[in-house]
Amino acid sequence: MKLDLLYEIDVPRPWPDKPHPYGQRQAEQQAYYEAIEQIKLADKLGFHTSWHVEHHFREGRSHCPSPEVLIGGLSQCTENIRLGFGVTLVPHGFGPPMRVAEKVATADILSKGRIEWGTGRSTPMEQIAFGVDIKNSKDQAREAIQAIVGMWEADYFEFHGKYLDFPRRMVTPKPYQDPHPPGWMAATSPDSAKLVGEYGLGLLSFAIMQPLDVLKQRIDDYRLASQNSKPITRVVNNRVAAYTLVHCAPTMAECEEHGIWDAVWWWYQNLAAFTLQWEFAHFSDEEKERMFPLLRKHSEGKFKPQAFNDYNMIIVGDPDQCLEKMIKFEEIGVDELLCYVQFGRLPHESILQTIELIGKLIPELEKREIQTQVTVKAGNGEENGGSQGIPGLID
Repeated sequence: MKLDLLYEIDVPRPWPDKPHPYGQRQAEQQAYYEAIEQIKLADKLGFHTSWHVEHHFREGRSHCPSPEVLIGGLSQCTENIRLGFGVTLVPHGFGPPMRVAEKVATADILSKGRIEWGTGRSTPMEQIAFGVDIKNSKDQAREAIQAIVGMWEADYFEFHGKYLDFPRRMVTPKPYQDPHPPGWMAATSPDSAKLVGEYGLGLLSFAIMQPLDVLKQRIDDYRLASQNSKPITRVVNNRVAAYTLVHCAPTMAECEEHGIWDAVWWWYQNLAAFTLQWEFAHFSDEEKERMFPLLRKHSEGKFKPQAFNDYNMIIVGDPDQCLEKMIKFEEIGVDELLCYVQFGRLPHESILQTIELIGKLIPELEKREIQTQVTVKAGNGEENGGSQGIPGLID
């Protein structure tokens, strides 16, 4: 299993006490500059990919609407770490497919072939603001992905589909990678995970705060669908990437000194409020409480966010504890663990320490991969376990 990073550029309130917009500006600038410093450190330590979202109007939670700009900057101050669009929003209301093709290919050139290309459809809050045809967004996304790949591969490209009518043009530039960067698709539901497998794309599992057995079932569904895939690009990608909150310190006590549990609860509370407002606003109060019962329990003093860690939904602790929890993700079939390290009001220095400490775990995870491959090769289904190796590494 590879270790990645995922950045949304959290800018939690309260912002510095200055007249608007100066407090917001200061907080946003600090978040970006600190993220870049963190990713530069991860590049030196051997992290595999740094992923960057495209979110719009997500006050506090995500101030990163233009991942192509951030990735372009990172391409010039990093050398080895791959740079992931996590994701480009491809329904046409967010931008025509030709613009996606142009900006991703440009980033691939600037990074000398280090781009991972994630795609997604977003949520009603963003879709409504951009005038996206929500009902047809799934079909639009599929058609857009096919058109983008065609633009990258064809000398002159022409497309006459249901949603895109594009005259014969040369779309420039072409990507650095041949034939194009690996494709991924975001999924937050069982049906969407199956769809990603059918498309022959990598699975970006963006569901979080769920038991590992739920994530395992989603991965199993994806793997099963992948066996009968009808790829929509020429680069077939069968990897699974999943993300979770990660914080590491020499001791658990130091994690708590950094304010980890306040940061975790801020993240969960923000997620719940956004989901209830924009995804399930039509639900009754009783239905909403059933979806996020922890909000009331926490307010009544009956729930502590440490429980997320106890049930391995997040990864918090000293290096040995973090490694133990990471291995649990590996064992259910996760190929790339996206470590979400910049969240809440965690101090920048503590995030750098997290990256440094878990970066030292990368050789241990690589050693496990080598051992698994040897076991699979030598076992032949006999005493060594053969096909019983770590799920997700026998593809």
